[in-house]
Amino acid sequence: MKRLLFAGFTMILTAAFAGASDVPFDFEVLQYRAKALAAKPYAERPNRVPQSLRKLSYDQYRDLRFNPESSWWRMERLPYQLQFFHPGFIYTRTVQVSEVNGGKEDIIRYDKDLFNFGANRKIGSIPGDMGFTGFRIHHPLNSQAYFDELAVFQGASYFRALGQGMRYGLSARGLALNTAEPGGEEFPVFEEFWVERPTIKSKAITVYALMDSPSVAGAFRLIITPGPSTVMEVKSTTYRRKDVQVFGVAPLTSMFWFGETTSNSYDDLRPEVHDSDGLLMERGTGEWIWRPLSNPKSVRVTTFSDQNPKGFGLVQRDRKFESYEDLEAHYHERPSVWVEPMGAWGAGAVRLVELPTPNETEDNIVAFWVPAKLPPLDQPVRFDYKLHWFVEGKGGRTPPAGFATSTRIGRSATHEPELVRFWVDFTGNYLRGQRMVPDIKPNLFVGEGAKLVHESIEKNPYNGTWRVAFAIKPDGSGKPVELRCYLQKPPHILTETWSYLWNP
Repeated sequence: MKRLLFAGFTMILTAAFAGASDVPFDFEVLQYRAKALAAKPYAERPNRVPQSLRKLSYDQYRDLRFNPESSWWRMERLPYQLQFFHPGFIYTRTVQVSEVNGGKEDIIRYDKDLFNFGANRKIGSIPGDMGFTGFRIHHPLNSQAYFDELAVFQGASYFRALGQGMRYGLSARGLALNTAEPGGEEFPVFEEFWVERPTIKSKAITVYALMDSPSVAGAFRLIITPGPSTVMEVKSTTYRRKDVQVFGVAPLTSMFWFGETTSNSYDDLRPEVHDSDGLLMERGTGEWIWRPLSNPKSVRVTTFSDQNPKGFGLVQRDRKFESYEDLEAHYHERPSVWVEPMGAWGAGAVRLVELPTPNETEDNIVAFWVPAKLPPLDQPVRFDYKLHWFVEGKGGRTPPAGFATSTRIGRSATHEPELVRFWVDFTGNYLRGQRMVPDIKPNLFVGEGAKLVHESIEKNPYNGTWRVAFAIKPDGSGKPVELRCYLQKPPHILTETWSYLWNP
């Protein structure tokens, strides 16, 4: 009986793939298309962007803008609107976008009338099937009187979103393949999108995406619910053409140029410049780990093994404007993103990749989940999860106990200059209400490559935080030194575990 049902379902999907209009579009149909695509050799799609657009300068391209009056669904006064990105300059890889209405899919075709061309008068003819380079979703996020940007899909499998009162910062991706591996990274591409037409009462909007690359093809569904914390419920099914060295699930990409853990040697007036300042994890055991980010001198890859993780994310924990002093970039208002697995993910590891960067224009931080074992090559890889785009106090996840608020590193020029000194500040509701008593103490671990020389703890009377100060003496081997610290009041653990890798 099951075999007959499957055969009938396959016939329906085959008809859908052939373009039959009587078969409603849904995620099952999209999965079949991805499976059929993966069964064929990879073929890069033809570039439909004419040379006249590819030759546009940066300033010319900036003069080519979408006309807000042409926003998709604007005339229907629906709670969501779509705007599209025009090809040109370096943006020459186009995608197809379709609207899904009652299960029926209709291509949203390129139309010059959707855009204002400014001074670009001599572009010439543009093919009607050119497509767009991406799209953005608008919604009255902060005020019913204005449609703010809610999410953007543009470039490879990258996308970003906002919650209330936020500015764009880090990005999410569909997959990360062979990131930081010697053979080079592979960037899968969302080749086609489908967006469900909302109703006047829709609280969420649904986006579907078809992924393709030399190694994989995949189907993605993202249900986006805006609010103080915007939540994306992601359902993914990936089919592999071949095995890869690193299969990265729910990747997040961010930027860290300099901050508390690094010296500002760039003659920059700003104290810190970063989209995120740490990797936060809630392990399957319930332990919380905080790893401050860095701008290393060379590529650095760190793995945190786990079983059925409860979540991880790249977090902008420092929300003080004075930490950035940037009236243009607004780093203090950039979102954090928390990955919440749906279902048991099994064994694997959260992998953190930190790349050296000379400025703030390049993303150099990547975090993702790497499964310990994938199913056989002819079987799909399925992972479901939620992405929470949040600021502290407005969604996401934060440790229920105390947490680290800052990390500082230095040396003394006059007293024991051979020692490397660390100052780690902790805070939390319980800690703020406690007096300085000997029961509260740090639990410190120093790995191979150095030894702990001295440690101390004191409560800061000015802001209620608790500062752990300690010094290590490197053994001269040049080995990176793993450091860990948390506060305890035996038998209770009072904070997350601060984790840091110090490089000589």
